[in-house]
Amino acid sequence: MKIALVYDHLNKKGGAEEILQSLSELYPSSPWYTSVHAPQELALTRAWKVIPSFLNKLPFFRTRHELIPFLMPFAFESFDFRSYDLVISVGSMSKGIITGAHTLHVNYCLTPTRWLWSHSQAYLDNNQFGTLQKLVRPLIFKIMEILRHWDTIASTRPDEMISISQHVKSRVKRYYHRDSVVIYPPVDTKKFEMRGIVPKISNYYLVVSRLVPYKNIDLVVRAFKTSKRPLVVVGTGVLTRKLKQLAGENIFFPGFVSDLELVGFYQHARAFIQANEEDFGIGMCEALSAGVPVIAYNGGGAREVVTNGQNGLLFNSIEPQSLNQAVDSFETMNFAPSACKASVHKFDKVQWKHEFEERIATLCQKHNQK
Repeated sequence: MKIALVYDHLNKKGGAEEILQSLSELYPSSPWYTSVHAPQELALTRAWKVIPSFLNKLPFFRTRHELIPFLMPFAFESFDFRSYDLVISVGSMSKGIITGAHTLHVNYCLTPTRWLWSHSQAYLDNNQFGTLQKLVRPLIFKIMEILRHWDTIASTRPDEMISISQHVKSRVKRYYHRDSVVIYPPVDTKKFEMRGIVPKISNYYLVVSRLVPYKNIDLVVRAFKTSKRPLVVVGTGVLTRKLKQLAGENIFFPGFVSDLELVGFYQHARAFIQANEEDFGIGMCEALSAGVPVIAYNGGGAREVVTNGQNGLLFNSIEPQSLNQAVDSFETMNFAPSACKASVHKFDKVQWKHEFEERIATLCQKHNQK
């Protein structure tokens, strides 16, 4: 059986690397199709056969794809999958590929296109065009209107949609009016059995995230600036400079770190902080795999990962005061590392591979009987 894999863009680190790596391990001879590819920014792709779209011929946009969203439909519709029996698309825009009747198309949905639906207002308000933002806002609004129409059409193209969480499943139903099954994404729990590099700081709380607006890292920084508790923020992004300016002396930004450094930051943290509504929350699962409890906003995937009082705490309001109250409560409680680790066994990579392969086999059998 000839299989192709498709992802929105292979040009920067985010939350999907473990999914992409796991799919590459399941289908090692399958090529990856994508809109843009920047191997220098995403090292794990260097060993893969990657087929980028025509957009990759525009060097500036290889790492700034978010500036040309109106070209993404053309990019994914330009690919020819007639020679493939199975195509697995991962993400949101990639579901818009066009396949023939003989080809089974399965979309592994991380979330319905976030900036077109659930976070459209935040995208409009994002000052990514600087002083030109007010001038281009009406144009952005019109482009989003057109792309919502395309995205709705694109959502009908996969033969099957698999959601990464119950939360995403509900969004798929809400925005695309489709049912989907849930297969939680893979978590490499074994990675946290090795000994990481011990951080120079101690007694700290931890954030691991891309530093972008919808992650609400500014809320965490404000909360910890008030409480004076040590906070480590691992990650990079467009808000790095702004967050550093906002932070107090108790808040540290190590930036990009190696795998061993990251494992060390997880293993020695008091708790992991999640302050936004995640579609699932790989970071939370990684922290729990390291035996570290989670303090998370009570919404989205956190409700499927965190059991209040057992492996962490949930807070109900996206405000610094609410987060600080949760941390105050957390410090009066005890959480067993063994309980934290046990709570994420169901998300383990080995379990994911079994579930995913089984589902694909069932779908292929049904498709071949048509």
